[in-house]
Amino acid sequence: MSNVISPQPFEDHPNSQTRSRLRKSLRQKRRSLSVQEQHVAADRLALNLLQHPDLYRARHVAIYLPNDGEIDPEVYAHIARQRGIRFYLPVLHPVHHGRLVFSAYTDSTPLTPNRFGIPEPPFHEGLRRPPWALDAVLFPLVGFDRFGGRLGMGGGFYDRTFAFTRSRPRLAPKLIGLAHECQKVSELPLEPWDIPLHSVVTDNRRYRMKAKSGR
Repeated sequence: MSNVISPQPFEDHPNSQTRSRLRKSLRQKRRSLSVQEQHVAADRLALNLLQHPDLYRARHVAIYLPNDGEIDPEVYAHIARQRGIRFYLPVLHPVHHGRLVFSAYTDSTPLTPNRFGIPEPPFHEGLRRPPWALDAVLFPLVGFDRFGGRLGMGGGFYDRTFAFTRSRPRLAPKLIGLAHECQKVSELPLEPWDIPLHSVVTDNRRYRMKAKSGR
């Protein structure tokens, strides 16, 4: 597991003081977990993902490489590859700044740190898959609530990349946030650009997001 801690990119993005304080507190919670606790959490997460109904028929799934205490999806990926699932990692778009593309990821894929120090595959057109062509996207959370609200690192990469899902919901992959159970909060203050989740999976359980009036 990488120990690289990525900075909060694009800090000119407006974030309320409430979100910033909450982000700091929740990041500290997940970083305080021991190596053994992280290993156990990864194993439990894998079991919950393998039983997730939104992933039964998925064949093209985006994941991430964990850092900063994020829960690790690679145990799941190792098992799911044997079922024929193909995985992709996010790559910073070289032209459209602030957006992501997704490149094929196997055990032998060469990785190079990006400008935030996070390892990523090379940007290769032939191995790239557009966001709308993914069946599911598993991405890390700093915090989440039961209504589909999520708190990320503050860069807005996933929100920009999947903004098309608001106008073209039929093209939307299943957006599944991953987190430690300790990262759940009762309710998150949201921003207008936040893209809601379909579900959240933790080391303890799977959450199907509930609608909330006024959100």
